[in-house]
Amino acid sequence: MEKVLFVLLEEYADWEAASIAAALNEEPEQGEKLYEVKTVSLSKEPVTSIGGFRTLPDYALDEVEDDFAGVILIGGNSWRKEESKPVIELVHRALDAEKVVEAICDGTVFLGMNGILNNGAHTSNDLAELQRAAGENYTGESRYLEQQAVRDGNLITANGSANLEFGKEVLMALEAAPQEEIDEWYDFFKKGYYEFHASK
Repeated sequence: MEKVLFVLLEEYADWEAASIAAALNEEPEQGEKLYEVKTVSLSKEPVTSIGGFRTLPDYALDEVEDDFAGVILIGGNSWRKEESKPVIELVHRALDAEKVVEAICDGTVFLGMNGILNNGAHTSNDLAELQRAAGENYTGESRYLEQQAVRDGNLITANGSANLEFGKEVLMALEAAPQEEIDEWYDFFKKGYYEFHASK
């Protein structure tokens, strides 16, 4: 079983991680469970989410081995800080190994600040803000799409309101379940309980 690594920094956006982590960690109705969720941070010291959840990471950055299928950068208030820079080494490791790299909200800004968004279609919270934060390291404005989530090869990006669209793209990229189950997962949460069941 391969690992999917959720990178959580101090003041991470817990709501962006919860639903997709649960979907990955559960066994699908058809087929076997393929992935286990693991958390990574700068060290193994606890990190606290914006919502006040205290998380003890499974790994520090320097402990991550190569037995992972994807890296997910969960948004939050620390991605623009100098201390977040070492995470880029893990991103490059994943991309070089043709593994899936996913970023949501300010995780996308981090990628832009480090030149990762220049050669493929992508999105973020706002193009002007991405340009301002990333400066000269970002030259991908012609490939920016005003969409909830964008997948280009092994790279998935999403804005901060798109945790469900982001989750759907992640599940599809990792082939974590049959497409019908992924669609049902998305529709259930997007439409809500009653509308979902009325449409069945």
